Amino acid sequence: MKAFSEQQRQSFLADPRVGVLSVATSDGRPPASAPIWYDYTADGTILVSTGAKSRKARLIEQAGAFTLTVQREEPPYQYVTVEGTVVDTTSPVPDDVQLAIAVRYLGEQGGQAFVEQMRGVENVLYTVRPDRWITADFSDEI
Repeated sequence: MKAFSEQQRQSFLADPRVGVLSVATSDGRPPASAPIWYDYTADGTILVSTGAKSRKARLIEQAGAFTLTVQREEPPYQYVTVEGTVVDTTSPVPDDVQLAIAVRYLGEQGGQAFVEQMRGVENVLYTVRPDRWITADFSDEI
């Protein structure tokens, strides 16, 4: 196993993969984890959007941080994990950001339809500053 270079990490995160977001709980339960779409910028900023009244949003607000793991699910296995601090919260999610994330995963037509379907749903956008990166590339072990 080897770690990704910064360039490899950026390239990996640029692909539209579903991430798994984990956030601490304060009620004695294990961390909450859920699949989520994300966006990533070259400076390392992570953007995630979720329902404003969801448990996930409430926990993110309480913790002020979360972990996001993005993986390649077929061999050669690879993953990127980022532990980060929430540096901005925006509600509702700006239309252009919501559309960009939806188009990233669903294409132009599907993204437009998704945004239209979500109109009127309360949502929130979290901007996360990476505090720590963990990466793994198992391609040399195949």
